[in-house]
Amino acid sequence: KYMRICQEKLGLIPNVIRAFSLRPEKLRTFIGKYNELMLGEDALLSRLEREMIATVVSSENKCFYCVVAHGAGVRELSGDPMLGELMAINYRAAEISARQRAMLDFAVRMTRAPAEVEETDRQALRDAGFDERDILDIANVAAFFNMTNRVSTALDRMPNPEYHAKAR
Repeated sequence: KYMRICQEKLGLIPNVIRAFSLRPEKLRTFIGKYNELMLGEDALLSRLEREMIATVVSSENKCFYCVVAHGAGVRELSGDPMLGELMAINYRAAEISARQRAMLDFAVRMTRAPAEVEETDRQALRDAGFDERDILDIANVAAFFNMTNRVSTALDRMPNPEYHAKAR
């Protein structure tokens, strides 16, 4: 049923969904968490900001699947193909708000050196206008993609070819 929904809504069945479908209970968990974090209506971060985090974390982890898939999401949500490419290659070169830069800097720090994240890192987010609930959302999205990047890479998941052409 979920595969049919993906095909109808996205025009494809993401390869990561095919991989998780080998273990239906894992697929249900993955879908539930993904939908909550990335599509949830009660999220404090915009869908674009969540896709930006997913792309930047995936870039740091060199997860080809997620960089391509979520870079397409950034392109689609922003209407700016260049922004999607910058998130995938070097977000620091992008013309984004100071708030977004702080958010992405935090996500990268969590990815590169999670044991070194400290109060000054959280304070930088507060100084950029985020509250404790926002920080929780940023941390959850970054952590989710650190996990899924590792699974996708371990299974040698390649992005669906359709992602490469989206929103260009």
